[in-house]
Amino acid sequence: MIWTIIGIILLIWLLGFLFEIAGGLIHILLVIALIVFIVKMIRK
Repeated sequence: MIWTIIGIILLIWLLGFLFEIAGGLIHILLVIALIVFIVKMIRK
């Protein structure tokens, strides 16, 4: 599940770079996803 979410966010982030759509929001979501991923890896 987490890999699906990470994949979707990365795809949206890349599309945001290509088309410059909602740049700030995409970066915030990417940082949140990265933090969640790191916390899940530490807790395992």
